[in-house]
Amino acid sequence: MRICVVGCGAVGGLFAAHLGSLDDVEVFAYDLASDHVAAINRSGLRLTGKADRLARVTATDDATTLPPCDFGIVATKSYATRPAMEAAARCLGGNASVCSVQNGVGNEEILADYVGRVIRGTTFPAGHVVSPGVIEMDTTGDTWIGPFEGRPAPMEEVRRLADALNRAGMPTIALEDARGAQWTKLIFNAATNPIGALTGLSHGRLCEVEEARRLVSGLVAEGVAVAAALGITLDSDPEELIDHAARVAYDHRASMLQDVQARRRTEIDALNAGIALFGVQTGVPTPLNDAIVALIRGVERSFGLGAPTGESQA
Repeated sequence: MRICVVGCGAVGGLFAAHLGSLDDVEVFAYDLASDHVAAINRSGLRLTGKADRLARVTATDDATTLPPCDFGIVATKSYATRPAMEAAARCLGGNASVCSVQNGVGNEEILADYVGRVIRGTTFPAGHVVSPGVIEMDTTGDTWIGPFEGRPAPMEEVRRLADALNRAGMPTIALEDARGAQWTKLIFNAATNPIGALTGLSHGRLCEVEEARRLVSGLVAEGVAVAAALGITLDSDPEELIDHAARVAYDHRASMLQDVQARRRTEIDALNAGIALFGVQTGVPTPLNDAIVALIRGVERSFGLGAPTGESQA
């Protein structure tokens, strides 16, 4: 089995390194960070923190060198989905089943423009790049995958990918309908990531601030209402997940906080803006999410990034 991981940074690196431990899987990685690619090819992909392993992965920053693969795992930032797929689609065409494990909503729709078999995915493990070729796994957790309704991969292919991930040490659940898992994570992220980015606080410290925790609950309530209007049943209570994460990932800096600290573009369009857009479509008011979008876009503008470009992620 050949698997191509598109975006081999924090989350993509976790998948690549785990899958790279399997004897019956060839792992290829496509990433634009040439120093990261060179380090992986020279010394392997190293995981530290919650995992300790060194995996052999064939990495490249030139998508034209990728061989045809059976599966793709897309782990780029949501705003990079289309350019990444334009580059990597050649190796993922034909009968490849391609799974998004990205944050937010709207990514699967973009994948469907390039490949015939799409898998909706949601993952809770998180990490960050320590140095080229080295990724620290900050948190563990489950992954949920299922056929994307617009252009579904066969369920047997979903189960085949889940089996490989489980054997590699990434607990994965194959579902006929993965929307509930995706929206649970979406609501969790949209309620916590931007507040962490705006305050500079880790997840646990954020939840200790009473006023901030109330704001988090308000954002959760809006997301839950939108999901209900869409007919989506969440697979767990986002409030319980937030409290659990505050205990087990107290010092974890959310990806959006990492982006703001690095003065990078955030994924606000795929998170709070996505919830707000579905709120408009379903007639559910989302004033708190609207306010968060305005604040984060203001932060991005302060970096000189200008107005958002590209298509909506929802």
